[in-house]
Amino acid sequence: MNRVLKFLFVLIAKFVVFVILGLRVRHKELLPSTGPAILVANHNSHLDTLAIMSLFPLSMAHNLRPLANEQYFLQKNSYLAWFSRHVLDIIPVRCNSNQEDSPKENSPKENSPKDICTKHRTFFKDCAAALAQNQILILYPEGSRGEPESLKEFRCGITHLAKRHPNVPIVPIFIYGLGKALPKGKFLLVPFLCSMFIGQALYWGGDKQTFLHKLRERMQTLSAEQMLAT
Repeated sequence: MNRVLKFLFVLIAKFVVFVILGLRVRHKELLPSTGPAILVANHNSHLDTLAIMSLFPLSMAHNLRPLANEQYFLQKNSYLAWFSRHVLDIIPVRCNSNQEDSPKENSPKENSPKDICTKHRTFFKDCAAALAQNQILILYPEGSRGEPESLKEFRCGITHLAKRHPNVPIVPIFIYGLGKALPKGKFLLVPFLCSMFIGQALYWGGDKQTFLHKLRERMQTLSAEQMLAT
């Protein structure tokens, strides 16, 4: 049943991003044709995940696994939690309680070091299981939605994943326009030119700072390409 729901969701996503928004995709051939793989993108809108999932054939829909804020998607309300689990099939990420999209207060038990460590172990275990099943993870290294087309500092989660899975390709994606087509806090689509630029995959090279520098450099190259294309 979940596969059918996800198939229908991606089908609707394709209609929204390609027909309504007219999304343009550059270097689509650089997308992985199969898993395991990790896609990393800038994050400005709730449309981002929908747009990335729409890039793939419907036959691959069940293999696409977004990584998403546990508190926002699973604890905000029961309807969103059901959709996140049964349609998006997210891998929940425990984020810091001071993030914009997270509740401002948590119980002492939730914030205990033991609880945090347990959830971190569960997260990496879930990611490893998904990659072992040749699934494709969708990750936003900035952590939360930022200003449209403005890259924030990358969090270290992507480095931990890359280090644990050095043979898995990390594919950078730069998204332009979706943060203006559906701005943060808005619920109505605004017609706007939207594009997506796919970059060359990179792999863990053994050093955290070098890896982050290369990843950010590739994202900035894609951003520069978008500016030349407009």
